[in-house]
Amino acid sequence: MAGRRILVFSSAVDLGPVLAQLVVSRAEKAIASHGRFTLGLSGGSLVSILSKELLSLPVLDCSKWVVGFCDERLVPFDNPESTYGLYKSQFFSKTNIPDSGILTIDASLPVKECAEDYTCKLKEVFSDDELPRFDLLLLGMGPDGHTCSLFPGHPLLEETQKIVAPINDSPKPPPERVTMTIPVVNAARCVAFVSTGGSKAPVLQEVLEGREGPALPAARVIPANGELFWLVDDPAAASLTIQVERLGSGAKL
Repeated sequence: MAGRRILVFSSAVDLGPVLAQLVVSRAEKAIASHGRFTLGLSGGSLVSILSKELLSLPVLDCSKWVVGFCDERLVPFDNPESTYGLYKSQFFSKTNIPDSGILTIDASLPVKECAEDYTCKLKEVFSDDELPRFDLLLLGMGPDGHTCSLFPGHPLLEETQKIVAPINDSPKPPPERVTMTIPVVNAARCVAFVSTGGSKAPVLQEVLEGREGPALPAARVIPANGELFWLVDDPAAASLTIQVERLGSGAKL
């Protein structure tokens, strides 16, 4: 791993522009290197933060982007629980990203077949890689330490063979989802967590400061040959005792 950086901002408002700058800088680097930018998205508060900040940039060219989803809920795209549906209305429809560059699940399939179908889509896009190697994955973390749809104590944490796994007993509704597995997450060139709010403070300390006991899902994200960023606000960082970097909204990564 190229190193973990924990970046603390006074507020989520200051965090947003730096997140957008990180996405754009990694996009430019990837396109210069191999002609495209592969981005894995997560849902939750990331949708609104990312959409607002990227769309406010003076120039945003997404014509060479390929976007997948770190996890997705098995619901119709017009359901408010659909991560793709949220990004489509708030971001995709307002950019020049081609439809062929957006890798969606087939929500009409049963969950096991849905995961297999999405695996095939990723293998086709990453045909030269043993594991899909995204240029950037954007992750969130729940108050229980889950990330993607990988939950504490769940058997999927130990999955090493599947690229995309089905889950039909998610402790957080809706119960049926598909999720990238830990090996795929850790194959990425760059991973960035975004975590804000005081409710995240206890679990953020546990994940970043390595208390004893089984590692929470978010703590298992350790890119083998890539960068790892944590972008957090002051309330989320309130319990941290380790060294962090304090940045303002104009920082460059």
